Amino acid sequence: MKYEINGNTEGLRDSVLARLNSLYAFETEGDAFLPRELMKLLAEISCEINREIAVYMTRDGDIVSIAVGTDSDVELTDYRLRRNTRRLSCVRCVHTHPDGDGRLSDVDLSALKIFRYDAMTAVGVKNGEPTFVQTAFLTEGEELLISEPLRWYRLPDQIWLEQILLSDAQIGREAAEELEDGRERAVLMGIESRESLEELKRLAETAGATVAGSFLQKRNKPDGALMIGKGRAEELALECQALEADVCIFDEELTGVQMRNLEEILRIKVVDRTTLILDIFAKRASSAEGKLQVELAQLQYRSARLIGQGLVLSRLAGGIGTRGPGESKLEMNRRRIRERIAELNRRLEELEKQRAVRRKSRERNETPVAALVGYTNAGKSSLLNALTGADVYVQDQLFATLDAVSRRMETPEKTEYLLTDTVGFIRKLPHTLVQAFRSTLEEAVLADVLIIVSDGSSPDMVQQHDTVEQVLEELGATEQKRIEAINKCDLAPEPAAMFPGAVLVSAKTGEGLEELKRKIADALQASYAPVTFLIPFSRYGLLGEIRPLGRVIRENHTEEGTELTLMIAAEETERLIRKYGAGIVKTANP
Repeated sequence: MKYEINGNTEGLRDSVLARLNSLYAFETEGDAFLPRELMKLLAEISCEINREIAVYMTRDGDIVSIAVGTDSDVELTDYRLRRNTRRLSCVRCVHTHPDGDGRLSDVDLSALKIFRYDAMTAVGVKNGEPTFVQTAFLTEGEELLISEPLRWYRLPDQIWLEQILLSDAQIGREAAEELEDGRERAVLMGIESRESLEELKRLAETAGATVAGSFLQKRNKPDGALMIGKGRAEELALECQALEADVCIFDEELTGVQMRNLEEILRIKVVDRTTLILDIFAKRASSAEGKLQVELAQLQYRSARLIGQGLVLSRLAGGIGTRGPGESKLEMNRRRIRERIAELNRRLEELEKQRAVRRKSRERNETPVAALVGYTNAGKSSLLNALTGADVYVQDQLFATLDAVSRRMETPEKTEYLLTDTVGFIRKLPHTLVQAFRSTLEEAVLADVLIIVSDGSSPDMVQQHDTVEQVLEELGATEQKRIEAINKCDLAPEPAAMFPGAVLVSAKTGEGLEELKRKIADALQASYAPVTFLIPFSRYGLLGEIRPLGRVIRENHTEEGTELTLMIAAEETERLIRKYGAGIVKTANP
């Protein structure tokens, strides 16, 4: 039988090695820092062989390594569940002292600093029984927090477990600050297509990572436990190690179980496409509403994945997947998460009421809205700047802007309208984001005209356009007039071939902008037009009903009555004619 026992095993009987080997199957309760039964077993074996024994335990309580030393020391090893050497290792070291002295030595404390264990614990053992226990933790600024030697049966398990999380948060913040000077090395894994992986690469770079490699395993059906199958996962672990990766990003949405299983095999942080997009949104959100929406989406997504995760629950700071509300939120119990989600929903409802008030004000003034919609990085913000002279943030990145921005414009017929830039769409847009950003995305739903902006320089323009159509259909934005605009036409030879009638524009060179403005004006004119009503003095009360229905352009008092010219929706004009007769309208031209 092969025993998984490291260190000085020379001269040990098979029965002793078998007893040590059986410790791997020891089940630790989640609230136990060091189970009393485990201490008794270690004391019995350590005293029997008169040698130190070291066990390495994960935060889940699993024993992942056992080593035997001499009567005075045991070789402590660098055992990690993280590749980031500045973070805590996610493993605590517990070792025995056969002389009965449970105090930590200088060597023990030095090893704690070097190997960055979650905790270093010494258990004094004598006559087959544990005696005193002492534990030390690494804290902020490389300082050590050392407990007093305690009776083995009086350990403050919960306090020590909480200290691990606190230490990890402190060390993690320091690691995050160091990480700002460097970039995480990411390995990408997909099961769909090389094109999808290329988009994932852009997302990873937008999030601040350096892509060290990407791999594709086409599968008709994802593996339920590991997404890619055990054999491929083991190969991926070797590839990640060879590329010195800090994180592996999957181009699919992973379940909590899949994420935990993959992290156990890969031994590095694992995030999925949804987590990556949420991270980018957290990085880009600037308005109060945008930040609330991102936090809500993150909590809704992560709350379903709190149970059964390994390293994910240990990510307290630094790197992709940890921005926004902060990883301390992941350590809250479900009740507190539900309370936070309820609070975010309440605050967003208040902001939505304010948005609704502004929207009603626009409707009273009959200010039509034209919304720029399209795939992320299609150049919507650049077009808004070029058309209106605005100064919206523009960058060649995915999701460079998140918040809806509106600017007033005017058609040649003097019809005022709002041109609104909306958040970009993307393939596999996380459902939680669609829900959280629904109020912002409603700017597209409630617009009178949709300008669908496509990236003429992208080889995937057709597929991206299909994605935009799918998201608009999901939002219920299917009835509005539409204008197809192909941006970046200066970078593509014949981009309009697939979309006959589309306006070719370039926000960079200004090409096609006047034609786009004309098309917007024509589309708005079909819905809104200046109409002059003649209200006889005998029906003067109708002015109070008609005036709020549109934007008043001119009002004259004549011998026949009052002539009221206003910009009004076609359906409102038709309703008034049906109600009061055609004689109420003098002309359709101001």
